[in-house]
Amino acid sequence: MKKLFVGNLPYGVTSEQLAEIFGESTEVVSANVITDRMNGRSKGFGFVELGEGADVNAAVEAFNGKEIEGRAITVSEARPQQPRD
Repeated sequence: MKKLFVGNLPYGVTSEQLAEIFGESTEVVSANVITDRMNGRSKGFGFVELGEGADVNAAVEAFNGKEIEGRAITVSEARPQQPRD
C-alpha cells in the first residue's frame, strides 16, 4: 500500500472527513487522524493509505497546500516508521 503523511490539519478534522476529502480524487483505503492518548484530541496530522492503482505523486501535487477550514495542509509520501527503543 501507498501511504501519505498529511500535516497542518485543523484540529476538528476527523478520520472520516480526511478520507472523504482525499476520496474525491483518488482511491482511499483508510485514513487516520492521530490523536493524543491522554485527552483524545487531534495532534494536527494523520495518514492516508491509497489503493494500489493510485498515483502518490499526483495525490501529493493535488493536495499539498490545499486549504481545509482555513489551513493549508502539507502532504508528502510517508516515511517508514522508525523502531523505538
